[in-house]
Amino acid sequence: MDNNYGGMTVNERLWVSGLMEQFDSAVREKNADKIIKILKKVELTEPNITDILRQKGLIE
Repeated sequence: MDNNYGGMTVNERLWVSGLMEQFDSAVREKNADKIIKILKKVELTEPNITDILRQKGLIE
């Protein structure tokens, strides 16, 4: 798998991919499934995704 987002923060990845608004909307809706799909599109790892869901209060 090519890493197209190497060295970028999550926000940078979301911005350059054009997914920032969709991500923010999913967070407002507390839609964990949608958040996961978006974060996978920007090549985040499962542990990183889990940490973000935890920070957003969507999992314990």
